[in-house]
Amino acid sequence: MLLLNTMSTSKLKYEKEEFVRRGEAIYESQVREQVEKGNRGKIVAIDIETGAFEVAEDSLSAAEKLQARFPEAQAWFVRIGHRAVHKVGFAGSTEVQLF
Repeated sequence: MLLLNTMSTSKLKYEKEEFVRRGEAIYESQVREQVEKGNRGKIVAIDIETGAFEVAEDSLSAAEKLQARFPEAQAWFVRIGHRAVHKVGFAGSTEVQLF
């Protein structure tokens, strides 16, 4: 999971914990069932205030699509079917997941 405010002039309106809590709750209760089938590995950007979301191949594309509809979106991200948005590691090594 990743939290990011895509507007360069906006500030996050919530503390990190509340931001994550809202994003996870919206994903689990409203978004997951709609996007999971056929989209494994893609990124979902969710506006934690409106519940609006966009699906794309990468975080930047998802953020741009969401921002086009909701310029003040407080965007939270998740990779469909995974616990984290990004992974770091080498082939054959243990991967480290980043939020």
